[in-house]
Amino acid sequence: MVINVEVKFLGVFRQFSGRDRVLVKLEKPATVGKAIEKLTEAFSSEFKRTLVDPELEDPRPNALILVNGKEISVLQGLETEVEDDDEIVLVPVSHGG
Repeated sequence: MVINVEVKFLGVFRQFSGRDRVLVKLEKPATVGKAIEKLTEAFSSEFKRTLVDPELEDPRPNALILVNGKEISVLQGLETEVEDDDEIVLVPVSHGG
């Protein structure tokens, strides 16, 4: 079964994707991690570098990821399952020095 998940981009993710939201089609069982994987394949390598930490191969150091308004760290992280019509929001995390 295929589901549709809406992904909303904020800040720099909006800039590198060229849009503020996108509909991602995923096969069930669908997870946040699979949605992120689809996004990094669909957009530029610059988008992927901005979203996914290259050493950890994980988006969590660079983005606050919400599913239906809840941060994924209080859910099941990248293994959080998503359902048809769920919303994922990617909020950039700025690293200061």
